[in-house]
Amino acid sequence: MDPIFSAVSNNANHLYTLLRCIGFASKAFIQITPDGIRFSVEENRVMQGLAFLDKALFTTYTFNPSTEQECNGGGEGNDLEEQDHIVYPQFLISLSALLETLQIFGIGDANLPSSSFSNQASSVAGAFTSPAVLLGRSCTLRYNNIGSPLSITLSESGITTTCELTTYEPDDPSFGSAAGELDIPLQRDAIIMKIIMRSAWLHNAITELDGTNPTVLSISASSKKEPFFALSGSGGPFSESTVEFSMDKNNTDSDFNHKSLAGDGGPLSSKRTKLAPTVTETFQVNPPSSMGSRVKENYRFALIRKAARAMAAATKVSIRGDIQGVLSMQFMVELGDSGGTAGGSLSSEGSAGNVSFVDFRFVPLIGDDEEGDEDNEMESFE
Repeated sequence: MDPIFSAVSNNANHLYTLLRCIGFASKAFIQITPDGIRFSVEENRVMQGLAFLDKALFTTYTFNPSTEQECNGGGEGNDLEEQDHIVYPQFLISLSALLETLQIFGIGDANLPSSSFSNQASSVAGAFTSPAVLLGRSCTLRYNNIGSPLSITLSESGITTTCELTTYEPDDPSFGSAAGELDIPLQRDAIIMKIIMRSAWLHNAITELDGTNPTVLSISASSKKEPFFALSGSGGPFSESTVEFSMDKNNTDSDFNHKSLAGDGGPLSSKRTKLAPTVTETFQVNPPSSMGSRVKENYRFALIRKAARAMAAATKVSIRGDIQGVLSMQFMVELGDSGGTAGGSLSSEGSAGNVSFVDFRFVPLIGDDEEGDEDNEMESFE
């Protein structure tokens, strides 16, 4: 009997790079579809990471889905349409075990402190430049039938290793609400902020803010008055910091301003460094009249920090916010295939050529007292 799913990749590094971007959680929710494999991880229903391994990343991709009739043991039923309904397999696996398997022939990542944003980012950069994950390694994924383990076979220099990862039902009570079972909703028809820029600029800004160990990240954007786009870190033990992205009226020059406000009420110091001629490729801010001319939301900085690996690995980032304050950071990761194109859109899930996308979603903090109990201030989408 043919397996439900099998796929072969000639470069396990690509799979590792994308999955490592969402490696902040130990377990991942997987759904296998005709177009690729969807990985979803979440933290307490207030943060979610999504990675889609498009079938184009594999040299061969075979999907033989079961029907509901087959899953139910072929019993008779009155609704033939329901019996023939295709079932896309979905299950939970240990993401940490999968990542360890994908780099089993290489040198493991250093045990870097998870609280360091710059250290998390540097560990991803090594995936492209160091032997942490060696290039040219083939990887075969196989899922035989509903409930079977997910089999991963890696081959390199004549050495073959096969690992079988236990799969769990999404409604397994030991996992509570299955990770990724319910997406954090982003209202695509109520987007009030959309900013596309180089991921390196966002990475630099967050790294600067992380130096003061803040607890809250504030995002502020306006298309009418300065600062047009600003990120602020507050609530930390040292000081409050703000990074402003200023745009020239002719859109031919852009500056990156970093302002540090001393925690003791001291004088304001600032430094000005020109990074690039253009800060944003797309800048759309359309708040409702009740918000005035500016969009401003607060998020838990520790959650934003968990996207560090994606920021370091990506080329561009699309920052979107809806009217509820849900924040989406969609990262475009170029995997560097020779002859590939860097095409694709930052508004679609999946990949195009040598480009793939990783999406993070964050629920905003609510209330005026950002330094209070963070668990009470954060909405949870049930």
